[in-house]
Amino acid sequence: MTATHTRPADTTRQEWAAGLTAFAAVMLFLVGLLDIFRGIMAVAEDDIFVTTRNYAFAFDLTSWGWIHLSLGVLAVIVSIGLLKVSLWARVSGVAIAGLVIIANFLSLPYYPVWSVVMIALSGFIIWALCVVQRDNLFNLSEAE
Repeated sequence: MTATHTRPADTTRQEWAAGLTAFAAVMLFLVGLLDIFRGIMAVAEDDIFVTTRNYAFAFDLTSWGWIHLSLGVLAVIVSIGLLKVSLWARVSGVAIAGLVIIANFLSLPYYPVWSVVMIALSGFIIWALCVVQRDNLFNLSEAE
């Protein structure tokens, strides 16, 4: 008869995985919320944003507002899924953060400093969602 030895679970890795996933969820929620506010500002009142002539990606500011508003709503929904540590939420979170980066890059002339801040936050979100291995994740709602 042989004894089976089980290795204790590496709690440090689980804590890092939970921490990075929670970080990504909170940051994605904040990015989504800020994008919602930015979209509302652009839809409600166009004179808040600087207009640039001869811009290659020129859209009506109301169109940019609806783009940011819809991306913000999607980001908030995905961030709630990230708290449940769903695989679909991780994949969607990376995709949404990538779309937020693209949208903010294209709207740089309208609100440059804010766009750079949103690009940086979205980059951190992508990093946090991609660095954690799938087998190290556990449900954050069950964590103490």
